[in-house]
Amino acid sequence: MKHYFQKLLTLSFIFFLLTFLSSCRSSPTPVISKADYQRAESFLARNLRTKVYGEGVVPRWIKKSSRFWYLVNTRQGKTFYLVDSEKREKKEAFDHERVAELLSLKTKKKFTRQELPFDSIKFIDDNKIEFEAEKKIWRLDLRDYALTSREKEEKKEEKLEEKSPDGQWIAFTRDYNLFVRSTKTGQEIRLSRQGRKFYEYATYLGWDDLIEGENGEKAPHFFVRWSPDSKKIFTQIVDFRQARKMYLLQSVNKDYRAKLYSYYRASPGDEDVVRLIPVIFDVEKRKEIKIDFPPVPHFIGVRAIWFDDSQRLHAQVFERGYKAVNIYEIKAATGKARLVAQDKNETMVETALSRYRVLSQQGKLLLTSERDGWNHLYLYDWASGQLLQQLTKGGYVVLNIIHVDEEKEQVYFAACGKEQGEDPYLVHLYRVNLDGSDLQNLTPEPANHEVFLSPDKKYFVDRYSRVDLPTVTVLRQLEDGQVVLELEKADIEKVKALGWKFPEPFVAKAADGKTDIYGLIWRPTNFNPQRKYPVIDATYTGPQAVATPKMFARALFHANSSLAELQFICITVDGRGTARRSKEFHNYSYHNLGGGCLDHVEAIKQLAKKYSYLDLDRVGIYGHSAGGYDTVRAMLAWPDFYKVGVSSSGNHDHRMAKAWWPEQYMGYPVGPYYEEQSNITNAVNLKGKLLLVHGEMDENVNPAATLRLVDALIKHNKDFDLLILPNTHHGYRGVYGDYFTRKRWDYFVRHLHGVEPPKYSLLQPQKKQNRSERK
Repeated sequence: MKHYFQKLLTLSFIFFLLTFLSSCRSSPTPVISKADYQRAESFLARNLRTKVYGEGVVPRWIKKSSRFWYLVNTRQGKTFYLVDSEKREKKEAFDHERVAELLSLKTKKKFTRQELPFDSIKFIDDNKIEFEAEKKIWRLDLRDYALTSREKEEKKEEKLEEKSPDGQWIAFTRDYNLFVRSTKTGQEIRLSRQGRKFYEYATYLGWDDLIEGENGEKAPHFFVRWSPDSKKIFTQIVDFRQARKMYLLQSVNKDYRAKLYSYYRASPGDEDVVRLIPVIFDVEKRKEIKIDFPPVPHFIGVRAIWFDDSQRLHAQVFERGYKAVNIYEIKAATGKARLVAQDKNETMVETALSRYRVLSQQGKLLLTSERDGWNHLYLYDWASGQLLQQLTKGGYVVLNIIHVDEEKEQVYFAACGKEQGEDPYLVHLYRVNLDGSDLQNLTPEPANHEVFLSPDKKYFVDRYSRVDLPTVTVLRQLEDGQVVLELEKADIEKVKALGWKFPEPFVAKAADGKTDIYGLIWRPTNFNPQRKYPVIDATYTGPQAVATPKMFARALFHANSSLAELQFICITVDGRGTARRSKEFHNYSYHNLGGGCLDHVEAIKQLAKKYSYLDLDRVGIYGHSAGGYDTVRAMLAWPDFYKVGVSSSGNHDHRMAKAWWPEQYMGYPVGPYYEEQSNITNAVNLKGKLLLVHGEMDENVNPAATLRLVDALIKHNKDFDLLILPNTHHGYRGVYGDYFTRKRWDYFVRHLHGVEPPKYSLLQPQKKQNRSERK
């Protein structure tokens, strides 16, 4: 009996201990303190950037040479370097200490070598540079360090004229018509005569052009392309006559009453849109020549470039609905357009992937296409339009044509997915002969390579990294990819001192059970695997993009780095329908933008099986723009999985969005799937906690999209939270951006951890007026 009671007591103790440990593991975080918020703030991108050295090199090429300068943050302060590629030489562009002393002397202000008051320089010649500081333009002679200054000219308005290549003529507009003026005599010649308000020559529609009221003046713009021989001009007529507008109401301004703004923007299916009519002018004959294809919706546009002979242009034009892209040759004398080649697809031709290059010496055309299931290079005969050869083949994606060497008959291109055993999104630079032979990888390191080609096409700067490999920047020869000079290696010791660790890449299966999808996990620096953590999904399923960082800097500076410090496990994942995979993978999102987060749900469930500290009862989601749509869509389609969401600037009904994006991915004309996948249509399904955020001056995604969703939620008696940011466009900057970030933190802390967040402010001293504060 004694042994029986001892055994019973032992079993009872074990049961109690297991129960206690289990309850500790599953219990929510008892408190999120001000210290947690301070730690999260230290991981905001703006703060991390000051702790990383040797990162973010961007070469600034000097004229058409292979010499360049760059600016980089070092332990000594920001430093300008000058690189001579031919000499394999890197040195400081000037004596930073001496310049700081000179500026201090000249301005009567104290400057140090560590923080010079300028971020850009301009080489006037080999011995002189200019820079802007303290509202003046300074010229430094590098031989004797003589420093002179002149007053900075007031910022000029957009240039509204264009000089001809031979310098003989200046093209300009007056009263909506195109003129030229002789630079010798001042004589003016009127080239067009039909221009009038709303039917305007040699202009364009700016993306963020806002008009005060209904009938205020549009922002002035100018657009011409002179022929190389200076005898002809390519331009366009912008026809506003039948176009509809959208509207914004600015509530906060000097006048203490709301101000109306309007802007031209087409929605999916609209026929009453701004249209572009391309035209050519023969300056010598004073003749206007219409090009023989119909007016083009402004959101599609015409990309036309002169041949060197000045007798022809080549042009790329997408058909509305994006099922085809056409490459034309246009005769300048007649305006006759000949279709040279066409790429078409049953779903759509991806504008972010479609590339072409005319080989004038060869009389050939390079055009990308996904016709075999992957985006590859195809070679055509220019004169006949005959397809000659497919240059690249296999299960990888050509992303861009970087350079064509016609003399050596070689093409350089960027691609991802070709290297076995790598993350298929990592980008490399390749070279292939124009007969399809001798394909070479010029950037063999297993990383994501960003390439900056020198103007003389002899060298390129290669900035490569992975999420777990800090950035390395080198100079390579273009011919063979050989490294000729190491420029920078990112120094992240100060970031590591904060406790930061690399986020973890992962591979999961999509909801079809067979397709690999790739993502990334961020954990807090004080991560404890014995605890249970809420999960937050950072989403953007736009089919033109890859949301999961592949480069070191993008991963480090991601919003998840700071958000994870509030005791969350944060993830991103690119499910089916997103970019840079096979055409089959991409087609998943066609007519199906609302299905993007299904693979996210499956990936998170798989991660929870691997990592038991993920709490699937507390899953949140956030996203901006298309990610804002995703966020609400996820909470409506999977309401028992996603419990908390923060949706910012969401395009909640694609019928209200800018035309090009949904017409490409949801289809044209508008079909029933638009309504079926509208967040407004499905608002009745909301169960969780939802914060909706929008900028009142957002001309990209009109705030009406969010307010229409608000209306639907109210009519379904749903509880939600709403934040409207005054004077804020699509990107949240300054005080409004800081406030939004803090509100997003608070929302997840309050509703996923179940505790009240501490009183906290991220607001920084505002040095500049928010660009959206229009007076």
